[in-house]
Amino acid sequence: MKIGIPREIKESECRVGMTPADVHQLAGDGHQLFIEHDAGLGSNFTDDEYADAGAKVLATAKEIFDAAEMIVKVKEPQPSEVEMLNEDHILFTYLHLAPMPELTKGLLESGVCAIGYETVELEDGTLPLLTPMSEVAGKMAVQEGAKYLESASGGRGILLGGVPGVRSARVVVLGGGVAGLNAAKVAVGLGADVTVFDISLPRLRYIDDVLPHVTTVKYTPHALRETLPITDLLIGTVLIRGARAPRLVTREMVASMPRGSVLVDVAIDQGGCVETSRPTTHSNPTYVLDDVIHYCVTNMPGAVANTSTFALTASTYPYVRDLASKGVPQALVDDRALACGVNTYKGKLTNLAVAEAVDMPFTPLDELL
Repeated sequence: MKIGIPREIKESECRVGMTPADVHQLAGDGHQLFIEHDAGLGSNFTDDEYADAGAKVLATAKEIFDAAEMIVKVKEPQPSEVEMLNEDHILFTYLHLAPMPELTKGLLESGVCAIGYETVELEDGTLPLLTPMSEVAGKMAVQEGAKYLESASGGRGILLGGVPGVRSARVVVLGGGVAGLNAAKVAVGLGADVTVFDISLPRLRYIDDVLPHVTTVKYTPHALRETLPITDLLIGTVLIRGARAPRLVTREMVASMPRGSVLVDVAIDQGGCVETSRPTTHSNPTYVLDDVIHYCVTNMPGAVANTSTFALTASTYPYVRDLASKGVPQALVDDRALACGVNTYKGKLTNLAVAEAVDMPFTPLDELL
């Protein structure tokens, strides 16, 4: 198969869809690899490394899209990329379509087979291609929150771990999934006073076992509302697979937080779990509303591109290999987890959660295979 790796063009996105090692393995299996000039530079991979691994370096994204049958990316296609997609393409990348009806419409009109990393789902309900970036984003949320709590950043001037005789920061993590667990690990490791909210008692019991210094609370709006007035850093990590994140934190709740406190909405890729959240970028990551600093960057792991690229591609490579060697229909029949990842196919929307979020007709994938 002909596989193309374009340079990411979303603002401040430095990750890349494959490492030179991935290219080397696929080229060794007889596939043709094409990579756009400088696509790997943000992750510290040079064109020469890709060329030595067996890829052909092309000058423009158009050349990549024209040459390739499968496009392997990191972030959702931008408008100029959607225009280059067609019904003969396989697009394998993060999509996060639930809050983006216009992108969904564009993919449907192109006829592309679009497979979203975030909706590939194993039988036990885990999301193997979302997990590594959730781990990164959860850990980063604490780093960024700690930075913006500093006085120089406009925050309350509170050290996350405190010092003897002075209290540590109060950190609330909303959601105890992969991102939430990693946020809690880092925050408690730095000495913060950490509380994790979740709706699942089994999950809270697990967190209580692995992080005994963390307070776990069954989520209710009332319980959260009581906690936020004394919260220095709120980290929102709530996820519903494929669907728009539920807005669990109202503007009234945000306004109750102390002046100079910080809110990091990790769920912003799926629309955000805070009413006052809106997407931001690494070049302009924050805004202040109701005296609370909001950090809502939609591609947080892009700031640590080398780490993120290695973590992501270690998980995506087996699926790329199967798609390339078997083709779409057979790969989807053989692997139901991969089939769950299909968002659009033959001009139809095949993910129910996305269809409900964007209010468009749903077609079961099995009817199209």
